[in-house]
Amino acid sequence: MGVRFQFGYEARTNLKEIADNLDVSAWKKRTRALPNNKTDETRTKPTNVKRQIIRERNYVHLELLHEEVAEFDYQPNACDKTYRMVVVRKSISKEQGDVRLIDDIRYLFYISNDLPAVSSEDIVFGCNDRCDQENLIAQLSGGVRSLCAPVDNLESNWAYMVITSIAWNLKSWSALLTPVAPGQEQEHRAEKKRLLNWTDYTPAFFRLCAVLNL
Repeated sequence: MGVRFQFGYEARTNLKEIADNLDVSAWKKRTRALPNNKTDETRTKPTNVKRQIIRERNYVHLELLHEEVAEFDYQPNACDKTYRMVVVRKSISKEQGDVRLIDDIRYLFYISNDLPAVSSEDIVFGCNDRCDQENLIAQLSGGVRSLCAPVDNLESNWAYMVITSIAWNLKSWSALLTPVAPGQEQEHRAEKKRLLNWTDYTPAFFRLCAVLNL
């Protein structure tokens, strides 16, 4: 029917074995694209305080070293034809405190019937972009329940969804912007926690609008 798809796929044992046995020439380095608001200009990095704390407390630290992408033909058991199976291999360094542990190799799989003109990297980036949207939908559905469709027409349900989404953002922003001043630190932190724990978002939206004179 001309429908093209790109889906994440479970990292099953047989797929990992196939990936392990791919020829070295099948792999190519994956380069992440810079966000729209960033450039490749170098700048001085701040002191990595978090890394220092991890070492002092003997926590396990994982850090991505590099990524490689490859693809092979694969036919799932329930299908009568083969598809493109794209695999990303992540090389991850592993440390605990000041001790270097054995590096970890992790695989991510993506299945697609897209045209050969679409590169393996484009399929991965396409799935990643959709995952961001799916995570947002999951938060709006399970977290703030903005997709529960409480009324009987599309316009009202749309308005409800928008209101609860804005309420969620205003609530989060209000909590993040609450100042923590010396002498009142305990009260301010309690206020932040109270804001973040709001669950009745629609009334919260109208209360915040009143406070902010919106």
